Amino acid sequence: MTSHDGAGADSEASEQDPAAARRRAAALGATRSLHRWSAHLPLTARLSALADAAAEVVGPDEPIDIYGNAVVARLEDEVARLLGKEAAAFFPSGTMAQQVALRCWAGRTGNATVALHPKAHPEVHEGGALSAVSGLRTVHPTREPRLPTAEEVRDFEEPFGTLMLELPLRDAGFVLPSWEELEEVVEAARERDAVVHFDGARLWECTPHFGRSLAQIAGLADTVYVSFYKSLDGLSGAVLAGPRTLVDEARTWRHRYGGQIFQQFPAAVSALLGLKNTLPRLPDHVAHARVVADALREGFAAAGVPWSRVHPEQPHTHQFQVWLPYDSEVLTEAALGQAEETKTQLFGRWFADGPPGLSVTEVTVTEAGLEWTPGDVNDAVAEFVRRIPG
Repeated sequence: MTSHDGAGADSEASEQDPAAARRRAAALGATRSLHRWSAHLPLTARLSALADAAAEVVGPDEPIDIYGNAVVARLEDEVARLLGKEAAAFFPSGTMAQQVALRCWAGRTGNATVALHPKAHPEVHEGGALSAVSGLRTVHPTREPRLPTAEEVRDFEEPFGTLMLELPLRDAGFVLPSWEELEEVVEAARERDAVVHFDGARLWECTPHFGRSLAQIAGLADTVYVSFYKSLDGLSGAVLAGPRTLVDEARTWRHRYGGQIFQQFPAAVSALLGLKNTLPRLPDHVAHARVVADALREGFAAAGVPWSRVHPEQPHTHQFQVWLPYDSEVLTEAALGQAEETKTQLFGRWFADGPPGLSVTEVTVTEAGLEWTPGDVNDAVAEFVRRIPG
């Protein structure tokens, strides 16, 4: 599935792309939405909002960072504390952070093979960077639309140096194992003398599902990467956290990969704001996503849709998939028309996936969605279905 971070938001939106520009305008013009993404805002509005809020996390005379000191270093310390790790390093992107982490572990284990899911981010969204840039090789303990089981890891037919687990596995539907299953799969990797790395781009919202703190979850892994622009709505950036010796080595590789940026204080300030204001609200978003998922299922049934699926049936995080048996272009047009004409945005862009005529979209429930009742969702579904040509 080709998709965009931000739950259907269009990273390619520009005046040169009329379709993307239309989607962005529809999102901006909607007065009701389950999720509002700051990347849709005009540039000056985004800058003004960041400047207005900055005083919540930085002092009036605090210096800007130079090559990662000052506010960037403070962000690193805060994330290391939250994740219960010895140290952390800020990276301009998660792609770079994870390549560096996996490269460092390959050097330490003597094995450049990484076991991960074929739907994991490096396999789907990074253009083969692990092999092309970092000289790593990937293998897949399972192809099922879930993370591997302990048995699959334990019985895999060849050695690997690192097991990488994406929590949640976004392209399979933002799915997570149970806490006991996660413990077992980590232990299976340890039995094979492999290290464990968590792709925690969306780790922040996993605590309700696991019933554990961030530090307890991260404590199962040797290293963890987290993102700031997805769940926390920051500008950009990521952190790699783990043992101090490995993080020190990662800083060296960060410089070699071109990630030693002169000034990154806007991204760091936005990340700190996300940790302060958005992170504590994520459990509420997760809880309400389950309410919305149930209402969507009921709404499609009431509207007479011949088949629909909300996956997972009970969302594991505040994001989930919706599947319908119609062409993606038809569903995207119905969603756009609803947002433009009624100012209610229920869905974003839809994507073709699987056999012809089957489409999927991603739903994200954040602060804007908390005001939606099940009745509101049902009404919006009825209006959306009405716009699908018979």
